[in-house]
Amino acid sequence: MNRPNFLFFITDQQRYDHAGYAGNPVLRTPHLDGIARSGAWFSRFFVASPTCMSSRASLMTGRMPSLHGVRFNGLPLNLDSVTFVDLLRAAGYRTALIGKSHLQGMTEAPSLAPPPDWEEGLRPPPAALGEARRTSHDRGRYSAEMAQCWERDARHGANIALPYYGFDHVEFCLGHGDQVGGHYLQWLRERAGGEIGRGIAHARALGAAGAPQTYQPQLPEEWHPTRFVAERTIACLERWAAAGRQRPFFLQCSFPDPHHPFTPPGRYWSMYSPEEVQLPPSFRNPNRSAIPPVQLLWEEYEAGVPPKRWTFPFVCGEEALAREILAKTYGQIAMIDDALGSVLEALERLDLTENTVLCFLSDHGDYLGDHGLMLKGPMHYQSVIRVPFVWRDPNPRYRCGRTDALASVLDLARTVLARAGLQPFNGIQGANLLPILAGERRDRGWPVLIETTTQYPFLGFDGLVSVATLIDERWRLSVWQGRPWGELYDLRDDPWEMKNLWADPARRALKNSLLLKLVHAIQDHGETSPCPLSVS
Repeated sequence: MNRPNFLFFITDQQRYDHAGYAGNPVLRTPHLDGIARSGAWFSRFFVASPTCMSSRASLMTGRMPSLHGVRFNGLPLNLDSVTFVDLLRAAGYRTALIGKSHLQGMTEAPSLAPPPDWEEGLRPPPAALGEARRTSHDRGRYSAEMAQCWERDARHGANIALPYYGFDHVEFCLGHGDQVGGHYLQWLRERAGGEIGRGIAHARALGAAGAPQTYQPQLPEEWHPTRFVAERTIACLERWAAAGRQRPFFLQCSFPDPHHPFTPPGRYWSMYSPEEVQLPPSFRNPNRSAIPPVQLLWEEYEAGVPPKRWTFPFVCGEEALAREILAKTYGQIAMIDDALGSVLEALERLDLTENTVLCFLSDHGDYLGDHGLMLKGPMHYQSVIRVPFVWRDPNPRYRCGRTDALASVLDLARTVLARAGLQPFNGIQGANLLPILAGERRDRGWPVLIETTTQYPFLGFDGLVSVATLIDERWRLSVWQGRPWGELYDLRDDPWEMKNLWADPARRALKNSLLLKLVHAIQDHGETSPCPLSVS
């Protein structure tokens, strides 16, 4: 069997409709569009969780957050977890990750999670027995992506234990905007001959009208993290090509943009004007009372209450500010598309195109004006749970063009392994998408399940916020833990989720049937590993 190479392009926080091939009338992504035209793209591709670490851990393991344990940001993926990259490596594949990983925490800042509510007067257990499972690895092995460790120890990167979740080679981008650390910062200092001013205090320009988290960095284009990821990806391809083609490769090229802050450099800063971008239809007519968290965000906005953290979702009710943020996001995506072009050119130059599967996706989306909101959160609007997904296969059999089949990031691990001719490990979830890519099947066979748990109480909750969502061919049902209200949207007749049908008496029977379907989906995604050792 001629085993293919795999080159994965991953962006951070890119909406499903922020690509030219998906019908965006303003944003130009010619290189991504070319991959889509000559391959396959999914119009309804969903994340397992709209949270960075949870989604990326699900990509690597093919398992739901409730199983792999990364329920929210700040929980590292257990080093004992088996990833699909582990299996590729075991089968002889070269493996490397360039850019953002986010399988471990990127900051030493203490957790905001409330401590367990233990009964007073009882003696606590020994530290080694304080959690439900013993930790088999030293805590230091979970500091590989912590920026402060890199700042304190110049050799921190050299001490990372390999393989790293299956990757034999890693070069990290830690953080976002122009303040990225890790291997990138070392690369930047070499090019700049020392330190260079970064952050909003050193910005060349600020976003118009004070648009939040929007500034033009001092960094020139050629020193930006996006260029680093492209350059180092090309260097890896050149190294492997020179070493011979006896072994196939899996290479993950992972950009930290277009995540906030919205900081495109150089010409990308003004590439799109705020006047030409198009806000989501729900921006001008938001359903402010659809659910209490959205209502609370609007009430705080109108009362002038600022967001408590830079990562919290917030209302941007002024059209000029929302347009400015969206225009800068388009600039970030345009820069990524140009980086794709340079990598694709290198792939062609090195004669690697004919046997390489190309895949493009994002870890989750961004509201970016949807219902007047910005950033991301547990409100499972399509803008945060749907992402772009493109697959271009050297085998013309797997080039079905556009498909509207439901699919999930949970499906990728099984699909890659099947394409490589490898059986998965016990406990993997998701579906093999190859029959859909070949046009032999129109559906993966079951609805999509999405989970969110927050690390901290917010949005009016006293405890952690937990949401479970079911997506089928027509409906989106979301259940908020411990709350009598929920969400039910008709995605066919109400694609922008303007009308919550949860309390509609005429939809009671439908809601009950979908609730049962959700329970079945949760059961279907239960644990199956390990296999039993005996009959009793």
